[in-house]
Amino acid sequence: MTRTTLSDDGVTESAENAGNVGNAGNSDNTGNAEDLPGARRPGGRTARNRALVHEAVRAQLVEHGYDSLSVDTVAERSGVHRTTIYRRWRDVGGLLADVLDAARDDDWTPPDTGSLVGDLTAINREVHAALTETRSVTTALIAASFRSERAAAALHDFWDDRYVRCAAVVTRAVERGELAPGTDARRLLVAATAPLYHHVVLLRSTTTALLADQAARDAFLAATAGAFAPQEQ
Repeated sequence: MTRTTLSDDGVTESAENAGNVGNAGNSDNTGNAEDLPGARRPGGRTARNRALVHEAVRAQLVEHGYDSLSVDTVAERSGVHRTTIYRRWRDVGGLLADVLDAARDDDWTPPDTGSLVGDLTAINREVHAALTETRSVTTALIAASFRSERAAAALHDFWDDRYVRCAAVVTRAVERGELAPGTDARRLLVAATAPLYHHVVLLRSTTTALLADQAARDAFLAATAGAFAPQEQ
């Protein structure tokens, strides 16, 4: 699963490793402090319940779509008591937003291939793989963001985080002399990745990794021609 996109959960303990902790969640009607919003105890029940709930949200969304999501369906699928879910996440918007927030809790960095075109190609291939995988969590979450304001805000924060991290490829290219100082990293990165989202998510075209490579090279050629360099006044 790609770290540039939304397939990964930022929680360190996966739902698989959590074992049968969901059964403990089913018996929780006491309002334990661990389950209150903002409470964190890595490795404890809160982290395990969060991982179980996130996995349930992703699976339900991918398999049955946004309209199937509810506190009840997530509770049934995760094994975490609905009272615990309601107390911490409140509603579907809260669940989706937390899944997206968790996707930022990682140490992912953009690939360093030694060249700008290589870095852009590697990033694009990761994005393309995530968008085109069977039952793509990434595309499902993007679609859901159009139905929930909280999910849309969280998705915006996720992309902002990834663009900030990926700016390193432009910084390195400037240091190598491939690009002019002051090149707009955000514009360049959007230009490189936008064709993937256009063809796969909007047009729902059947594509191959060749699209990722072509889009990366097109952005590289535009960048080295000065398309994203500071404009003279």
